[in-house]
Amino acid sequence: MKSAIRFALLALVLVIVAMVSALTAMRFAIHGQEVAVPPLVGLAPAEAERAVTGLGLQVSVERQYYSPQIPEGRIMSQLPLPGTKVRRGWQVRVAQSLGPTRVTIPDVTGESEHAAELNIRRRGLDVASMAQVQAVDIPADQVLAQSPTANATQVAAPKISLLVSASAEPQAFVMPSFVGQALGSVNRSLQDAGFRLGNVSVILPPSAPAGDAANPSAQAASSEPATPAVPPASTSPPVQATPASIILSQVPAAGQKVFAGTAVNFDVR
Repeated sequence: MKSAIRFALLALVLVIVAMVSALTAMRFAIHGQEVAVPPLVGLAPAEAERAVTGLGLQVSVERQYYSPQIPEGRIMSQLPLPGTKVRRGWQVRVAQSLGPTRVTIPDVTGESEHAAELNIRRRGLDVASMAQVQAVDIPADQVLAQSPTANATQVAAPKISLLVSASAEPQAFVMPSFVGQALGSVNRSLQDAGFRLGNVSVILPPSAPAGDAANPSAQAASSEPATPAVPPASTSPPVQATPASIILSQVPAAGQKVFAGTAVNFDVR
């Protein structure tokens, strides 16, 4: 019994020792691949590349900024910072100096988007970003604002952001129901809401047969032959709608999505 207990304790100790050894080896393996990022600010990109190659790192120039302190072509900032421990194969991102500002920011407000972009690139600048906004009474595709502004000083980057006008969408409404209302009041409501009165058709009720023509028994009792109906000599003028006419149906129908300026057609009686 004691031998079994001693054997179990020994096995447990061996397992613990094996786990500690594995963790220690893993830690050394991980930290053995870590290196400290060297300082790169002030170096040329080729010099920075040589400085990190031996450490198994890479250099990537991602930004360019104007700087009166850092000479043109030199690195002015880096990430990760110097002294940071990173793994081999890590990419160090740097920004390169363009030297002091030597370019004049043009005024492109009021120009079209295409003309403004050509004007900017012709001066060796780039378009950083472009946003659109709907503007009332302003043509679409027109530059409303820019950043930096024209002739700005102490410009950080050779890029200009533009705010361009976009075509405004017509205002949308949900068509109400006008059935059963008088045409005159509905017409005023349409005009106030920015709609137009379209075609108005008068629907006449079906005419009933006159006299004994509608009574078959009366016709059977009569011994005289039926006289054929004589068509009227002239046609009466079409009935015109009046403000008091009652609306029977409408197009667009109630509940449909419509836009300002839409013409609404009615059938009235």
